[in-house]
Amino acid sequence: MKLSTKGRYGLRALIDLAQYSEVEPVSISSISMRQGISERYLEQLMALLKKAGLVKSIRGAGGGYVLAKEKTDISVGDILRALEGKLEPVECSGFSSEESCEAAGGCVTKYVWKRINESINQTVDEIKLDKLVEESKAMNPTNKYENRNCNK
Repeated sequence: MKLSTKGRYGLRALIDLAQYSEVEPVSISSISMRQGISERYLEQLMALLKKAGLVKSIRGAGGGYVLAKEKTDISVGDILRALEGKLEPVECSGFSSEESCEAAGGCVTKYVWKRINESINQTVDEIKLDKLVEESKAMNPTNKYENRNCNK
């Protein structure tokens, strides 16, 4: 499975938002400056994250974005699914009885694909946004979250 820039940049943007929105709403331009991601692209990502109920926008002077939930309640899986859709690297119609697969009865590889899919989903669901913010602060004790060369 390979994540697109939507997933990679969106995760970085949400870590930044979680870290800096503790005091006040965070503007797209400030995330853009710290992360080296275009404002236009961030607007698209934030629209998807807002639609998924992970962020909310505050209008007016001093407005911007804040988390719609607590950091402890948002997983990496929530973020990536909002931006990427399903995370399964292999789709197999043999997983469900509603779909038909000619080889489902004698196909043992579906068990391999199912385990891989479950493992990926379990891993990303266990990692919470609050832990990533803690890691970010530990890596950047001066509170400068500049990660411009990461996953470009």
